[in-house]
Amino acid sequence: MFFTLSKFLWVIFDPANLFFILLVLGVLLLGTRWFKTGRRLLFVLMLFGGFIATVPLSNWGFWHLENRFPAVTTLPETVDGIVVAGGILDPQRSQARGQPALGGAIERLTAMVTLARAYPGAKIIFSGGAGDPAQPELREAHYIAPFLTDMGLDTARVIFEDEARNTAENARITYQLAAPQPGETWLLVTSAFHMPRAMGSFRQVGWDIQAYPVDFNTSPKFVWQFFFNFSAGLIRLSQLSHEIVGLVVYKLTDRSSSFFPGP
Repeated sequence: MFFTLSKFLWVIFDPANLFFILLVLGVLLLGTRWFKTGRRLLFVLMLFGGFIATVPLSNWGFWHLENRFPAVTTLPETVDGIVVAGGILDPQRSQARGQPALGGAIERLTAMVTLARAYPGAKIIFSGGAGDPAQPELREAHYIAPFLTDMGLDTARVIFEDEARNTAENARITYQLAAPQPGETWLLVTSAFHMPRAMGSFRQVGWDIQAYPVDFNTSPKFVWQFFFNFSAGLIRLSQLSHEIVGLVVYKLTDRSSSFFPGP
């Protein structure tokens, strides 16, 4: 229920979709006796659009997410296991095209291969189920193996977990699969902006896992660079909003150890 409801509500409250819904509403109101309200709404949307197109406030917030857990520069001497969170591949397009349809978070997989070579004795879990409630049979873990094989990774080493549909389920299900013992060192590989919510979820199930963030989109030091790019500003706002809402909701529903998990 939580998974389906979260998907449905985000379609409505995604800033990009919400902007369009309010834009249509404003235009429709112009032809009614509430035309003044419609004009005010369109004016506010114009100001809002200009703001996100020129002021990199969303980039600043995204930078804070990405730098909450810094990049790992020194690897542990021993690693007992590696967990890689899904959200990399589109199962629908992969099935239709007959090949892995990878997205922008491919660094999760390249890091997975690199770490697997560095720690040949480590257990490896890839966690990715069905992200679309309308197509529960299409699961990310079912389509990722060919790419890993092409990268030279022996997929016999990998446990392909195909039940988890969101970050909280990634944590709960992989914790049960891994059954980590006291003193073991496990690494969690996911995108840097997603790491705070992921770490909060894994800690909530009682797993003292170590963060291995990848897929950085910002520099270590933030620089205020003003620009005019409405589409880029709206996309970044959507990404930032998704994680902030996720952090708050996860904490309020006991799916995360804190509102903004850190090292």
